[in-house]
Parts: sequence; C-alpha cells; structure tokens
Amino acid sequence: MSLRFTAIKEVATNRKETIETPSIKVSTIFGENVFTLTTAREYLSDEAYKSLQASIKGSKKIDRAVANQIASGIRAWAEAKNVTHFSHWFQPLTGTTAEKHDSFFTIKSDGTAIQEFEGGALIQQEPDASSFPSGGLRATFEARGYTAWDPSSPIFIMEIGAGKTLCIPTIFVSYTGESLDYKAPLLKASEALNKAAVDVCNYFDKNVTKVTATLGWEQEYFVIDESLANARPDIVLAGRTVYGASPAKGQQLEDHYFGSIPERIYAFMRDLETECYKLGIPLKTRHNEVAPSQFELAPIYEEVSVAVDHNSLLMDIMERVSRRHKLRVLFHEKPFAGINGSGKHNNWSMATDTGINLLSPGKTPKTNLMFLTFFVNTIKAVHDYADVLRSSIASAGNDYRLGANEAPPAIISVFIGEYLSNVLKEVENRVGNKFDEQDEAILKLDIHRSIPELLLDNTDRNRTSPFAFTGNKFEFRAVGSTANCGSPMTVLNVIMAETLKQFKTDVDTLIAKGEKKEIAIIQTIQKYIVDSKKVLFEGDGYSEAWHKEAEKRGLPNIPTTPLALDAMITEKAKKLFENNNIYSHAELEARHEIELEKYIKKVQIEARIMCDLALNHIIPAAVKYQNEILTNINGLKASGLPETAYKIQLEILTKISKHLQEVYNKTHALVEARKIANAIDNTRTKAIAYCTQVKETFFDDLRYHVDKLEALIGDEYWSLPKYREMLFLR
Repeated sequence: MSLRFTAIKEVATNRKETIETPSIKVSTIFGENVFTLTTAREYLSDEAYKSLQASIKGSKKIDRAVANQIASGIRAWAEAKNVTHFSHWFQPLTGTTAEKHDSFFTIKSDGTAIQEFEGGALIQQEPDASSFPSGGLRATFEARGYTAWDPSSPIFIMEIGAGKTLCIPTIFVSYTGESLDYKAPLLKASEALNKAAVDVCNYFDKNVTKVTATLGWEQEYFVIDESLANARPDIVLAGRTVYGASPAKGQQLEDHYFGSIPERIYAFMRDLETECYKLGIPLKTRHNEVAPSQFELAPIYEEVSVAVDHNSLLMDIMERVSRRHKLRVLFHEKPFAGINGSGKHNNWSMATDTGINLLSPGKTPKTNLMFLTFFVNTIKAVHDYADVLRSSIASAGNDYRLGANEAPPAIISVFIGEYLSNVLKEVENRVGNKFDEQDEAILKLDIHRSIPELLLDNTDRNRTSPFAFTGNKFEFRAVGSTANCGSPMTVLNVIMAETLKQFKTDVDTLIAKGEKKEIAIIQTIQKYIVDSKKVLFEGDGYSEAWHKEAEKRGLPNIPTTPLALDAMITEKAKKLFENNNIYSHAELEARHEIELEKYIKKVQIEARIMCDLALNHIIPAAVKYQNEILTNINGLKASGLPETAYKIQLEILTKISKHLQEVYNKTHALVEARKIANAIDNTRTKAIAYCTQVKETFFDDLRYHVDKLEALIGDEYWSLPKYREMLFLR
C-alpha cells in the first residue's frame, strides 16, 4: 500500500483520537503563566516593583542594582510553578522565534548546588550571532551577539509537555550594536511615532504625554491531517503544495466561510485558546475562512510590540498544539493552488494616555479636527512611502497571493469609503478660503455636525484594498500570513512619525506667519489632501482597469519581491530610517541583503522539491501506469481484436507520453536554470534570476503537465495525497 493510501486510512484513526479540552472560565486562567505587574506586586519589594513599573509604563531603564531583586522575585514565582530553566526569547531575522535554555541550577565554588538567577542573566545574555542572518554585518568567525531584556513585553512561562521554561522577551543585537531582529527596530519606530504624535496632539490637548501604536492582527491558516501532510514532501519541506490538480469541489459553493467549525478542528481551537489564555494572549474570534480547511483567529487590540510578540508566540503554540491533535497547521500564504491563500491583516491605530483613539472621531469640533489631522496624515504617509510600505510585506510566499483575485494587489492604495471621501472633498474644496475666526473656520467645515455620526457601519469594507479604513483603525490587509508583524509595523510607525514631524513643521510655519493655530492646521490638512489624493481608491483592486488607472496616477506596481525590496535602500528610505534613528545605512543594506537571501533560498528549495517529486514520484507513477496500459493493449492485440478495441487506451497512452516527456524535459531544464542562477555572485541579480529564470519560467509550466498527469493516471498509481483528500478529509 502506498504512503498516500496509508495516510488516508490513518485519517479515520486520528479522528477518533480527538483530544477534549475541559470548559474553563477564561478569566480564571487568563495570564496565569505571565509575570504581570499584579504578580510582581506579590513577589517584589516596593523598590523593585516601582522600578519595573516605571520601566513598563514609562520606558525607564532599570537600575542594575535593582535588577537582582527583580530577578530573585521572578525566580521565586517561576519555581513556585515548577520551572527549572530560563531563556531569552527573541525574534531573529529567520522569520521564526529563538531561545536557548539555561538552568537555574548552578554549583558554587565550594561544590554546593543551588538555584540561582541573577539580574545580569535577566537583563543580558550572549547567543551566537554568527548563526543568525546578519546580511554581512557579522562575519562567520565573529560570533558574539547580545539579547537584552525588553520589560515592556511581559515575561511568561512556556509549557511543553511536562517541562516549563521561563521566557524573557528580548531584543537581539550584534556585538557592535546593530539590530539583528524584528523587535529592536519596532521599539525604536514606536518611540519615534510617540514623540511625533505627542507634539501634534498637544495642539489639541496639552495633557497628552504619550501616544501608543496599537495592533490587532487577524491570523489566517490552513489545517490538514498529520498523516496526509507527512505523505507530501512539498508540505513537509516548503509548507505548500508545488503540484496538485484542482478537485471537483473547491470553494465555489462558498459553503465553508463562517460555516459550522468541524468537530476535530473545534477541539484543536479550544485547546489552542486555553494555551494562549494562560500566556495572556487575548484571543477573541475564531471562524471558518473562505477556502476549505482554512480558518482564522483574532485577538483584542494590544500595544503594537506586545501584539507582535503574541502573534509570534501564537504561531509557535499553534504548531505544537496541532501536533497533539495529529493535525498540521499551514501558515504559507498559498499552500493550495486554485483556492484562497492566507494573510495576516494588521489593524493599526494610535491611542493617547488620556484614553483617546486618534483614528476615532470625537463629539466636539476640537476632537474631530484632531481625528482629521491623524486620519489625513496617515493617508499622506502611505502616499509618500507606498514603495517602502510595499517592501515591508515582500516575500516569496506573499508573491503567490498578492493580486491573485483573493488578496489586495501589489499596488498600495488607501480605501476610506464614500462617507469620509465626501468629508475630505468638502475640506479640500475650501482651499484658499480666508477664515477670520478659529471657531468660524471649524463651523464652516461642518466637521462638528458630520463626523460624530460616523459609525462603524457607515464605512464599508473593501476586501480588495491593501490599506483600508474600517471605522476607527486602518487595516493593512496585504501582510502575508507567515510574516512577522514587526516589519510592516516598524515601517508604518516610522512613516507616520516622519509625516507628523513634517506636519508640525508646516503648521508652525503658518503660525509664525500670523495664522491662528486652528486655521493653520486646517490649511495644512487641505494641502495634504490635495498632495495625496492619487493614493485614494474606492473601487475593485482586482480589476485590470485599476492596474491601468494606477499606472496613469504614477502609483508603483511591483509584483515580485526582488524588485519590491529595492525600495528599502533608496536614498529616500535611508533618510527616513536614519532621521528617525531606526536603521543606519549599514543596517538597512544588511536587511535588504537578508530578505533577498531568504527569497533565493525559498525559491531554490521549492525548485529542488519540484524536481525531486517529478523524478521520484510523478515519472515512476506515469511509467507504471503506461506499462499497465501497454499490457492491456498487447493483450487485446494478441487476442486478435481490431485496433478500435484499444483506441481509447492508445489515446490515453499518447497523452500520458506527451506530458511525461514535458515533465522530464522541463525538470532537467529547471535543474540547469538553477545551476546558472547559483553561479551568480551578486545577491540581487541572483534573486532576480531565481524569480524570472527559475520560478516564472518553469514553476507554472512544469506544474501544468504534472497536474494533467494526475488527472490521467489511475488513482491507485498516484502516490501523493490529492487536494480532495487534504482539503476535505479531517
């Protein structure tokens, strides 16, 4: 029996072994494995508690003298929960998380065995920096790098089986101080946004002293049976299917979306949620997505850096919990052809320490003017830095999804809905008006009467827009499902910071010329609306007409990663990141190099998988079936029957032979194309070669012939689990 049919048989067994999770009141377990400030109050002295509180809420540096007290309290809490090891948990540029476990156990100089956790170990550790992507910042022999504790993200206990590890969220930097992770730049960008946004908020409210970027991500993913996944080498190695004929039924009936959650998946979801709640991840929503076997979950909004940590942690937990249920989670943006892929929608806004969502209209002229200020500045930021924002979501996996009539196109545009479009037109049409009184300026715009009525359902949803306003936030829909949210959120925060700084300069310039503050603000808003209106688009982003219109408007449309990444290293980008203290030129160049290398390696792996499957699975199956048909034809011939008796067999044999020859020829041509690409020294040139000469030249073409063979060859001869089995057997 082939591995495929063994896997199909095992599905029934796996289904019977569903793990049941007991119903638990969420509030009783939420955050039980997190060292919160409430927990800290119990385990820390007043001095240590106040130091930790100031660090978390006020971004104050923790005194190393107090760090020992904090570390001692954390260890006491952890040991009370039977924790034996600790780890600095960080997010290197591999796209995954990383951890190195150290025991609390140590031996003193006199041989005494003790449990110990000192402040130095809490604050800083030294992993091997040469083993992680550095983009040339570190040579292989230059191994030293540092992880440094980020107190703004809560320490947590990870449970894996019977083992428990204290995990300390950290940044990761090289020996010479360059950022080597997603978190350090995000924290810098968040602080840049905070400073710029506070300055602008103070036009309206002097009590605002802090502005925090908030994020609510939506994680889409597929779930298939473990046995079927293991029987697909492409899923095991690349997380997606490189071959696979479309089944008779896909998503055309639209019966999966928001449908009843399958029992086995429901058990997995409940188990997952329990694990997440214990770690303080505030999951709120779960449902079936559009494609068969596709699902989504989403949390309550959090401060952006914590939300990014929680999403990275969630993906780790999902992998582990799914295996408990003999399932596999697929995060790839396009694991199956012919049906929708997966994204990670990033819902972004800004909140003040006075409790105001800056992207939510208020009830007074003053708060509405503040809303308009931040709303229009966001549009201006996306307009001015659309190419940089596009580069932040570029990846080999996302290239399969963007613009594929299911996800936003690679053209970055902003959707705000008819209601707010009319508001902006009203503001714009008053360019040049002279206002003598501050209140009159606001009253003439009717802002105080129109915007407070803006409810969530007054702004429509546009699934085709990559960046859409959805009532009190912007939804960056183009982020890929495998992505670390830190990259797009870093870019979004920094372009907003830069735009707000320019806004303040422009307003202050008008004030210096004698304009009243409110009038100066309105006039600057008017100018920004005019300057950025070409990025606004309310229609169907999937349509060919929009692509032509975007070209007329001069909007960038870069569908492939190697070219999209160029925006990272333009003079404009270098100035943006350096002026806001996010990346030095060297760090930016290094990240560009890293992203290109990741692209090359992923396409290279997929190309090798395609060749392996063609030579070791597809061709043998086709030849075996050919022999079966030939035996049948020869038998009919030997019995003296006329050619009409085996005409159909000959036609099938001819078709199989044709596709078989194409598979063989294209497989060998693909190997040669890969060798040519591998010989290129320049990383960017190599990435472009892998995109154009390997992927675009061979992937779809080779797949076409393999998928035709799948439809022609007898089912019992086909060794790879088919789409109908992976998507519908659970």
